[in-house]
Amino acid sequence: MSDLLSIGASGVKAYQTALTTVSENIANAATPGYAKRTADLREVAPALGIASGGKIAVGQGVIAAGITRSADSLRAADVRNASADLARTDTSVEWLGRIQNALTGNQVGEQITGFFNSAKTVAADPTASAPRAAMLEQAKTVAASFAATGKALDSLDADLDTTATQAVTTLTALGTALAKVNDGLGRVQPGSNGAAQLADQRDSILNQMSAISDLSVSTDSAGRASVKLGNGGGPTLVAGNQSASVGFARGTDGTVAFTVQAADGVAPVTSSGGALAGVVEAAARIADARIQLGGIASAFTSGVNAVQAEGSDLTGTAGAALFATGSSATDITVALTDPNGIAAAAKGAGPRDNSNLANLATLRTTGAFETKATALVSSNAATLASRQQVATAQGSIRDNAIAARDAVSGVNLDSEAVDLLRFQQAYSASSRVIQVARDTLQSILDIR
Repeated sequence: MSDLLSIGASGVKAYQTALTTVSENIANAATPGYAKRTADLREVAPALGIASGGKIAVGQGVIAAGITRSADSLRAADVRNASADLARTDTSVEWLGRIQNALTGNQVGEQITGFFNSAKTVAADPTASAPRAAMLEQAKTVAASFAATGKALDSLDADLDTTATQAVTTLTALGTALAKVNDGLGRVQPGSNGAAQLADQRDSILNQMSAISDLSVSTDSAGRASVKLGNGGGPTLVAGNQSASVGFARGTDGTVAFTVQAADGVAPVTSSGGALAGVVEAAARIADARIQLGGIASAFTSGVNAVQAEGSDLTGTAGAALFATGSSATDITVALTDPNGIAAAAKGAGPRDNSNLANLATLRTTGAFETKATALVSSNAATLASRQQVATAQGSIRDNAIAARDAVSGVNLDSEAVDLLRFQQAYSASSRVIQVARDTLQSILDIR
């Protein structure tokens, strides 16, 4: 009779654990990062040699041996890799868009066209003051356009520094959090609900980290994760309950570099995915745009000033420089203040001569400033459009990876409802066994 009671009691306890597990699954069905749990129910085997009526005794009850967390490490890794690829492209798209706005916001190419067109108006009547004043104003507009575009690119650099600093700060904090989770996994009872919760936290942190940099992850028998930055296995960020910090630096040429700073030294990080890779690419593109814009500005100002020096102004004096350049090639101002100083005539010719402005027209053709400005904008726009298409494809790949992972670890409410009903019935049956044992024992006592 005591065996009957113990069988019933074991069933009540085991199925109570199973019901609790199913209830948690249902309650957390929509919780991001939650992996389905399953109660591991096992038969209580009798001791060896015990027999009843000439037969080996079986069916001594059931116990909940632990909680099994449904997860697939390979599919989880696929999600991290897809997330890193998408994060890199999304970051690149964001900064390419901002570069495009910086290059087009001040219409450098259009202002250069306006300047050369205003020179044609001066050539039509070299002695008229209005066309000369208009050309000088257009020169100021061109100088302001170059300067504003250069400053816009400088502002992007400053914003990029802020973004990179936030990224490495967040990555360092996530590494610290993962080290603490690893420490907890080393202390918790394997197969417990606490171990499953810590594993959920671990995977959530890894997913967040993969959006910042691609990772190489390995886990030990306790579920503790070791993380190296870079899919090919770069420097170690987290090992056991120890974590390093991530640093950021910018070179004089505008390039960006990241490092892992651990107790044993500093190691460079070469990320091929995540926001860090996107930041590196964005820094290179900003630097390249600045170099190309600076080249156009330098060639334009020096060319116009050279044409000025070859001619004479309205008073017959040798032409003075029209533009002055400051600390950078795009830091341009108009040095000429008097419209009469525009050198339209050739040296020694009369004030009505306009032959020197023909040199300005030649400069426009040979310098191809407008074409180069348009090409700079068009090239960035084409790259942006291409990356947007890649981002769309990578978004689909990531969605498919998530769906494949969730097919294993996600909660299916229909199956959970079936399990809930099944375990409720089993719980009731176990309770009934206890009641039958009690009634039977009471009947025996009443006979006595």
